[in-house]
Amino acid sequence: MRKILLIIIVIMTAVTTELKAQQTDLQHIEETVNYYLTGLVNNDAKTLTKAFHPTATMKWIGDDYKEVNAIEGLTEGMDGTPHKEKITTRVVSVNIAGDAASAQLEIQFPTFTYIDFMHLLKADGEWKIVSKIFYTRQESK
Repeated sequence: MRKILLIIIVIMTAVTTELKAQQTDLQHIEETVNYYLTGLVNNDAKTLTKAFHPTATMKWIGDDYKEVNAIEGLTEGMDGTPHKEKITTRVVSVNIAGDAASAQLEIQFPTFTYIDFMHLLKADGEWKIVSKIFYTRQESK
């Protein structure tokens, strides 16, 4: 009986430790994507850049397939002046598997919404966005 109780305690401790680690990772991932969202809304390249790994990519389909360095593509023309129109942001979902994660985000402008899919990796203890793909949904009037 004592052996079974010891096994249960060890299992419970391992599960509790894993849940705490995932909660901490979730908080750090949310902090990372919020650097992106805050930087985007405020037109602030310095804040936005904190979210990305320097070699992160951004890919999308316009008239054809496009691919750029995410930081360069997103910060081009940013001058620190917040957008005048109302912008609503939200984190739709976050999925974590060890040192890899994905996050779905929505950034709603008055006439369109960006649907972003971010891929993040935990490198050197920090969560960074390593790739972004997105779709632009036009809002009906």
